[in-house]
Amino acid sequence: MSQTRRASPVLSRWPSIVVLTLLGVGAAALVLSLVTPRYAAHADVLVSPPEAQSTSAPAERTVASYAEVLGGRTTAADVVDALALDRSVRSVDGDLSAAVVDGTAVLRVTATSTDADESARISQAAADAFVTWVKQQKTTLTASVVSTAVPPTTPASPARPLWLVLGGLLGLLVGVTAAVLRQRADHSIRSPAELEEVAGAPVLGAIAYDKAATDTPLITSLGTHHPRFEAVRILRTNLQFVDIDHDHKVITVTSAVPGEGKSTTACNLAIALAQTGVRVALVEGDLRRPRVAEYLSLERSVGLTTVLVGRVALEAGLQQASTPGLDVLTSGALPPNPSEILQTSVMSAVVADLREAYDIVLIDAPPLLPVTDASLLASISDGALLVVRHGDTGREAVASAVGRLEAVGARVLGTVLTMAPVKELARTGYGYGYGYGPEFFSRATGEPKARGGARRTRRTE
Repeated sequence: MSQTRRASPVLSRWPSIVVLTLLGVGAAALVLSLVTPRYAAHADVLVSPPEAQSTSAPAERTVASYAEVLGGRTTAADVVDALALDRSVRSVDGDLSAAVVDGTAVLRVTATSTDADESARISQAAADAFVTWVKQQKTTLTASVVSTAVPPTTPASPARPLWLVLGGLLGLLVGVTAAVLRQRADHSIRSPAELEEVAGAPVLGAIAYDKAATDTPLITSLGTHHPRFEAVRILRTNLQFVDIDHDHKVITVTSAVPGEGKSTTACNLAIALAQTGVRVALVEGDLRRPRVAEYLSLERSVGLTTVLVGRVALEAGLQQASTPGLDVLTSGALPPNPSEILQTSVMSAVVADLREAYDIVLIDAPPLLPVTDASLLASISDGALLVVRHGDTGREAVASAVGRLEAVGARVLGTVLTMAPVKELARTGYGYGYGYGPEFFSRATGEPKARGGARRTRRTE
């Protein structure tokens, strides 16, 4: 198995973080579209004190004091009269401000308005009104406009770039916070490395999520180069290297909880093993919700329970699957007491007989946590193969399932991660031999489309 560095669980949720960041920017843009922009224009007035006071501190204070006049109510009243504005003096006064330009004797008057041209007219009128007012005071102080007001081309407020940045940062903060909270609440298995750590057993195979698996669960309906087919072959190869002290192996395939794909995995693994020329028996040991007979299109009325109660011999209960070398013992009629019937000496004898007759015996067992059936079957097997669904099965559930097996002295031979995202498997090195994605395959045949070549990826073999 290839070893790769595990990504941060929070960073693994980067798509949702990016989406929330973009939503933050979008929300800021929406707010900006609802806010009426305001424009700011300014004019500069040079105030010249008498020469005797031009360098004195009192002169500087005199210039600063005139800023109050320039931006004050008196000037605002003069502006309303000069421009014949249909606005109150208080309103114009609120839009006017004046300040000394640092290190100079220049006063800058600024006017804001929702109309760029109006802001320029008001600021220019204020400057002109102030110059007139200074002349009327009959002092030695002089004032003159040195910079006329020009209509601004961009709004002064709201500051669009700043709002968009703040919106993005807020969205990013929400995204990261949500990712952290989800990570703390999410205890599911999300990588082969996590599964190996929790189960304490090697990951023998990883099967990517395939939306077509619902309609085509078996690999016999796929092209031989299909990624799911290749994933099962890798599982088959890795399983053959597991150290088991028997020439004729009996393996129980189970899961922690329902819905993890253990029956599909058992059927496909049995098919893949039989395709190598070994004699394989697949036993439908799930006497509660059997699926093997349905998947393989076999008769379920005669099978394991029929053999256990002595109605038919084991040889008569076995059915030959469409794959040469694969025989199947379906569930038979479902009993009211599955646990009791599975822990009988007759069941142990059936397993022993199958071991003698076949190279590999696979038993599809129920989930471990809801019932004890799988533990009973694993105890009379050489070990168990634990199937775990990516992003759905919790770490505690996996640990509890392993504990159930260890409690009866059963060995966990390995695990299989199912329904994993393709990107996750590619990132962690659990590829499918060659870098074929869905776009490389014909939907009709499952065979590769004609292309210029295939890129190699790392293998688990």
